[in-house]
Formats: sequence, C-alpha cells, structure tokens
Amino acid sequence: MSRLKRWLREALLLVLIAGAVLWGMDWWRAPQLPADLAQQPLTSLQGDVNLAEMSQHQPVLVYVWATWCGVCKLTTPTVAALSQQGVKVVSVALRSGSDARVATWLEKKGVHGVAINDENGALGQRWDINATPTFIVLHQGKVVSTSSGWTSGWGLKLRLWWASR
Repeated sequence: MSRLKRWLREALLLVLIAGAVLWGMDWWRAPQLPADLAQQPLTSLQGDVNLAEMSQHQPVLVYVWATWCGVCKLTTPTVAALSQQGVKVVSVALRSGSDARVATWLEKKGVHGVAINDENGALGQRWDINATPTFIVLHQGKVVSTSSGWTSGWGLKLRLWWASR
C-alpha cells in the first residue's frame, strides 16, 4: 500500500511540474496583442471580418498557423474537427502563399470558417505572433486566452467553454 501511495504522490508531482512548465512556456511565448484586436478591420478570403461582432454570442477561436509549420500539421485536424462541430474558427495563414493555396490547403484539411491570408506577415507582426500555431480565444470582443504551440482538443474545448462563462 505504501508503495502505491509513493507512486501516486510522485506521479502527481510530475503532473504538477509538467503543468507548471507548460504554463510558463505559454506565458513566455504569449503574444502582446493590441488592445483593439477585435475592433481592427480584417479582410478574409470571404470578405470583410469584424472579430468583435463575430464573438458577441459565442467564443471565437482564432487559429494562427502556417503551411510550413510542423506542429500545425498536428493541431490542424483538431481545429478542423472543432470547426465541423460548430465552433466559430477564424484561421490566419501566416506567410503561407497565395489566397488560392491557402484556400486549397484549408479545404483539404477540412477547416471551415473565415480564413485570412497574411501572405507577407504584416498581421502576425502587428499582433506580435512569435510562434505557430497560436490560438486566441475571443468572446464579446475581448481576448479571453492565448496559447502557442501544440495543444489538445480537450485543451481548446476547455478554453472555449471557459470563455463562455
């Protein structure tokens, strides 16, 4: 019995340390987003977009990714599944080629929603995006959370759920 207790205690400690390291990395890599991020006019492949209006009734997941990003290849299927489940997704393609290439890539991956092509990286620079993928959750025009790097589907669902509370 004491062996089991010791093992459980060590496992719990390991989980806490891993959680603290992951949180610290997220905090360190977090973009310094402009205060008016949701009010900035954006042009998507579908037309003009207002993130403040989009996020009024339900949270919006802004997914900043790139075709050349290895981790994005792991996170895109999760984002695609969320978009197919009705989550509002705004994908921002960072330096990933032409509008046609971005549209084809998103269609092939099954990501639905608004798509912004940041072909020259100006938007990513304005938003201080230093890592891809970056996830930004907006609700009622306010940034609720940000995360960079790999994250799980459950992690994204939890952030979206928390934003709606």
